[in-house]
Amino acid sequence: MKLANQKLIYFSPIIVVAVIFIFILTLIPSVSPAPKDLPIAFVNGDEGVTVPTKGNVNIGDQIEQNIKSSSTKQSSVKWIFVSNTKEVEKGLNNLKYYGALIIPKDFSKKQATLQTTQPDAPAIRLLVNQGMNTAASTLASQVLNGAVDKVNENMRLQLVKRFEQSGTQLSTKQALALVAPAQKTVINVNETGTHSVNGNAPVSLFQPLWMASIAGAAVIFLTIQKITFSSRKEKIVNQVGLVIIGAILALAAGFGLAWMAEVVGITVPSFLDTALFLAIAYFSFFTLILAVLSWVGLKGLPIFVIILFFGAPLLSMAPEIMPDFYREWIYSWLPMRFMVDGVRELFFFRGHLTWNHSVSALTFIALISLCALFASALPVSSVKREKSRSI
Repeated sequence: MKLANQKLIYFSPIIVVAVIFIFILTLIPSVSPAPKDLPIAFVNGDEGVTVPTKGNVNIGDQIEQNIKSSSTKQSSVKWIFVSNTKEVEKGLNNLKYYGALIIPKDFSKKQATLQTTQPDAPAIRLLVNQGMNTAASTLASQVLNGAVDKVNENMRLQLVKRFEQSGTQLSTKQALALVAPAQKTVINVNETGTHSVNGNAPVSLFQPLWMASIAGAAVIFLTIQKITFSSRKEKIVNQVGLVIIGAILALAAGFGLAWMAEVVGITVPSFLDTALFLAIAYFSFFTLILAVLSWVGLKGLPIFVIILFFGAPLLSMAPEIMPDFYREWIYSWLPMRFMVDGVRELFFFRGHLTWNHSVSALTFIALISLCALFASALPVSSVKREKSRSI
């Protein structure tokens, strides 16, 4: 049988298993995600209260000390102690914190009323930075609610002990107040809304843009492969033409993708700003892919397909939830993360295109790629051939 003489047949099981192994690696980060150093802000605005037998009592300070002591025992949360609410709000808007716990100035004062006939339960504000990352903000919400539950547990034990020592009979209001001595108010900031693919619209927009970048670069590369250049100057002029074509494709992709996102029901806060940013991202990806193809040929194309499969699961996760290896050695090298971060800022934070970290990073990638693209028109071998002809 002639088929038995083909050596590749015997290697096919190894190839199949290797492909399965490569793509199963993409599932590892999302199998059992565990947060590490998830930044959550804490503000203690409690002014305390003067108690005749105890002097000044500040429950907020006690809560702060308890959180500081507990934070040394766990690495899942990184509590950041901030001086005031305005600083927290600024940090939330600048994507520094996934959430915040705020103790109001009258916390101790109201807590003291729980032992009177007219109890007024103090309130704790919980801010959840929903737009920063869906999964991470959910974890932050769980951490914040757990912290308040712990506060309630401690306060309840202290109050029950005091009532027992004084022999006071609880009124109905006091009994109800003991259920939740500290009320909590949960506020979602930078909300994702109801038409954002559950907050994953930035990641959803990345995939078609990345594939369009691969397709555009591959088509252009195959087209120029059919062209014969008589001189180096002619090839450089051709590279300039490629950049112009890339810019046209970028505008078409940016405005087309923004329009189609609206068609399918995704809320696009600012159509023009979103379209222009997507165009910048496309141009950056297009030049990167075309530069690699110009140096290594079509065999470089699978690299960007593999990047898609490895990158897509990570882009929907917060860096603090990823395993160390994936965060340091894969996620940090993904160029598309700047596109996702930029769209996230446009959709859930800024609403307008600015010269931010994402835009500057994509521009830098495009500039480096353009340098590599033009350098591919000046290989050493070509220079030698031109010199030999002149001699």
